[in-house]
Amino acid sequence: MITGVVIVVIIGLVAGLILSVASIVFAVPVDEKQEAVRAALPGANCGACGFSGCDGYAKALAEGSAEIGLCSPGGEDVANECAAILGKTAGNVEKKVALVRCAGHSGNVSKKTDYDGVNTCQAVSMMYGGDSACAFGCLGYGDCIAACPENAISLCSGAAVVNPDLCVGCGLCAKVCPKGVIAIVPAKAPHHVMCVNRDKGALTRKICKSGCIGCMKCVKTCPEQAITVENNHAAIDYDKCTGCGQCAGVCPVKAIC
Repeated sequence: MITGVVIVVIIGLVAGLILSVASIVFAVPVDEKQEAVRAALPGANCGACGFSGCDGYAKALAEGSAEIGLCSPGGEDVANECAAILGKTAGNVEKKVALVRCAGHSGNVSKKTDYDGVNTCQAVSMMYGGDSACAFGCLGYGDCIAACPENAISLCSGAAVVNPDLCVGCGLCAKVCPKGVIAIVPAKAPHHVMCVNRDKGALTRKICKSGCIGCMKCVKTCPEQAITVENNHAAIDYDKCTGCGQCAGVCPVKAIC
């Protein structure tokens, strides 16, 4: 009996010694700067920075292959902290927020059917595309609301609306939207095209009062050539837009605000 116990103890000690040596030999060097940057990041793992998550962004920052200030949820405070750790300058950090590019609430867009089932945008989209006559607009079942960690999204007359004062631009809402209606845009952008419809103007007019009809009036009016129309849909280049408002003034359906 004693011999057996001794043998087991010896085996345990040898195994422990082997594991200790292996942990030293095969240890992965720790980048202290990367660890410090990772601790400074908010941990949302939203991917708004363009990387797989906070770990990926921290690694890229430590290696010098990423710009400081890409973390939208962290904002200027996190950018400054990361810059201090890396011994660099943060520069200007542009705040970004989510935008629901759809004004197709119940007063503007017609319905093609009544839905009675699982109340999620994903379920509705997979089954038959939604009960709205517009195949491109907000479905209004609140998947983005459930995904938002800041409670910055609410429903208004059947369409999602973002409160820019609460939004941190993490982009989680945009990821879960099956229609791709939500975009992450500069918070200071003065004007937006509140529609992603790609149908021809005649069809769009029949189903939505506020849908972009691709009439080109905004393109012809813009003095900065900041607007283009492709696939019957207008888009604003925020880098060129000066906020003059002429595009919004000539839009016949008020799709630009």
